[in-house]
Amino acid sequence: MTPKRSFRVFTQAFLTAQQTILVGGQAIIEGVMMRVPGAYAIAVRNPKGEIITRRQEFISLTEKIALFKKPVLRGMIALFESMKMGIGTLNESAEIAYEEESSAEMTMKDKVLSFLGTMLALTIGLGLFFVTPLFVTGNLLNLSETAFTFNVVSGIIRIALFLAYLWGISLLDDVKRLFQYHGAEHKAVYTFEAGKALDLDSARPFQTQHPRCGTSFIFIVLLSSIIMFAFIDSIVKLFAGEMTLQIRLLTHLPLIPLVAGVGYEILKLSSKYRHIAWVRALSAPGIWLQNITTREPDDDQLTVALESLKFAFGDDLEKYQGQSFVAEAID
Repeated sequence: MTPKRSFRVFTQAFLTAQQTILVGGQAIIEGVMMRVPGAYAIAVRNPKGEIITRRQEFISLTEKIALFKKPVLRGMIALFESMKMGIGTLNESAEIAYEEESSAEMTMKDKVLSFLGTMLALTIGLGLFFVTPLFVTGNLLNLSETAFTFNVVSGIIRIALFLAYLWGISLLDDVKRLFQYHGAEHKAVYTFEAGKALDLDSARPFQTQHPRCGTSFIFIVLLSSIIMFAFIDSIVKLFAGEMTLQIRLLTHLPLIPLVAGVGYEILKLSSKYRHIAWVRALSAPGIWLQNITTREPDDDQLTVALESLKFAFGDDLEKYQGQSFVAEAID
């Protein structure tokens, strides 16, 4: 066996032997949410500088229903659960960070306003990143009849809009702090994966970019959607005869969860085999994109992220401390 082959076999055996665990997180307002097996928690700094923690037990549908563990389906479920968990913890963090009133009347009012705000944000997001590229490519560039060309061009427009949006919001002071907490969350996850103590000295050296970041996931979804929608359009055209904006919206929109499920599987594979050069090359754009969505945190922010992870584990942390893991969750 050649030295090169021996190294390859050793590396693969090492990766296979590593334990996997569901650990991931999200930056929230003045804090971090962390998800671990069986629970998730938030740690948020209030205006007094105190770290407020909350923990919620949580079992994924993929653990309750065997069918939802299947490839692609598990990604669709993960996307739904992550969105629900993310919106909920963002609202919680706002209450703590801004010390909002929490009376029953205000809570109901906040829930209604939060729901309406979420629906408005989703509508604007779909309009900007989904409808606009389809309209420009089909109605302004007149490329509706060629499935592959249409989806390549509309995909490029969608990616360009996404990059412009990220760059634009990154200039806002509040978003800069959010991105610092995002970097802190990644450092905390890296520290846990390495089996090191969850303290500042252990966490500081790690980078802010992580291969399983939600930013990388979104970028992979944007790329994979080009191929998937080109294939779908080719099939639909056989029956519809022509491809209009309305037909594309009716066929593309319901399939977004499917595209996300495929993207989830691609992200998991790219993370698992990141020791292979060509896989690293394909993953590189998503990592580069994190230069926008993550910033170097200060010690106060990193402390919050570490506290969130420790509080999420609770007494179970002792079972995992000192071991190396590959975290499965998308950050």
